[in-house]
Amino acid sequence: MAIRESLGAGSAAWQTINSWLFQDITAKGAERAVGLFYIGGQLFVRSLQLVIVPMVFTSIVLAIGTIRDAATLGRVSVKTFFWFLFTSACALLMAGFVGLICYNMGMFNTAIEGVAASAGSTGANPLNVLLNAMPNNLGATFSTNSSILALIVVAVIVGLSLNAKGYDADCTLNRLCREISDIVVVFLNFVVNKFGPVAVFMLLCRTFATYGTDYLRPAAAYVVLAVTLLLVYLFIIYPIIVAATTKLNPITYLKKIFKVIVFGFSTSSSAATLPLNTETNVKELGVDSQMASFVLPLGMTINMDGTAIMQVIATLFLAGVGGYEVSVGSLFLIMILALVASVGTPAAPGAGAVVLFTILSGMGFTGEAAMMGYTLILAINRPIEMLVTSLNCVGDSVAAIAVAKSEGKLNEDVFNA
Repeated sequence: MAIRESLGAGSAAWQTINSWLFQDITAKGAERAVGLFYIGGQLFVRSLQLVIVPMVFTSIVLAIGTIRDAATLGRVSVKTFFWFLFTSACALLMAGFVGLICYNMGMFNTAIEGVAASAGSTGANPLNVLLNAMPNNLGATFSTNSSILALIVVAVIVGLSLNAKGYDADCTLNRLCREISDIVVVFLNFVVNKFGPVAVFMLLCRTFATYGTDYLRPAAAYVVLAVTLLLVYLFIIYPIIVAATTKLNPITYLKKIFKVIVFGFSTSSSAATLPLNTETNVKELGVDSQMASFVLPLGMTINMDGTAIMQVIATLFLAGVGGYEVSVGSLFLIMILALVASVGTPAAPGAGAVVLFTILSGMGFTGEAAMMGYTLILAINRPIEMLVTSLNCVGDSVAAIAVAKSEGKLNEDVFNA
């Protein structure tokens, strides 16, 4: 039960506590309220919103810049990107299908007194997405967080144009994007590691004090569903793909890649796991060293199967608690945003939270109830993000094995040893 209900919404005690700690100071009639917890939480949320545009734009431009190096490898690059896209598409379809069923069953729904259901900002006709994807004003695209799909399109255009012109990695725009990306990582590290714990505590206290524990049941459903899908993809789907592409024993693959799974989970860093992933694929799974040196670092940058699954389920969870309607067309847009926004995500602790906020902004899921659910995800999502890292690393390995097999660069004796 919420403190508001225990004390009575109209009691003097609740009015005093609410005015000093929890009151939304932007609301009508709250001109004299202090709202310490509200202010602290909103500063944190706005700090994450602040980096959406620079992080998404620079990460995609820099990620597409790697395609220029891949082009020198000819058909190997085509096969690599095919497997990245294939495994990501399978992950998104699985998450979207199961997630939408759970959403329609009401597993993510909660009724919060005083918080009305909302409607997303996407138009009724799904084809509106095509129009909204191409901006007619460059300045407006960079000045708002609600034009995420248009921002992604602009970033892709810039990255491909840089490649077409043949600019090297040290050209002015690439250097600028790298420096901005580095600044974003430093800022996120500070916000998430230093300010984050206190801010999340304030946000959760305000949510539970004002609205009670109604969020816990749908949050538990989100955690169970996300973890289940991640484990299914990690221990069932990936081995099936390995068996189908190589005709080799998937159990052998799981045994040898397990150390990478554990290391990725414990470090929650794809970059830190890359050396072990490379060594395991070359020395124990028989992938050609040159093939592994190309596919694995590239996959670490743009192949995010685990991230895609988590973002889709989290978005559907927040749509449920926020009272938003999700159609098949809306789900398709969520999957596209999850796929593209994850490309080139920097290795910063709060990057996943910003990607999720990017999707929510793009869908218009930014109402009060959805934002309170978002703060709950910030508090409970750490173990899920650790599992996501393991999935991302293994996805890179699966792609490396598939490409190596198709090129005759997979040593099956080493794999079976």
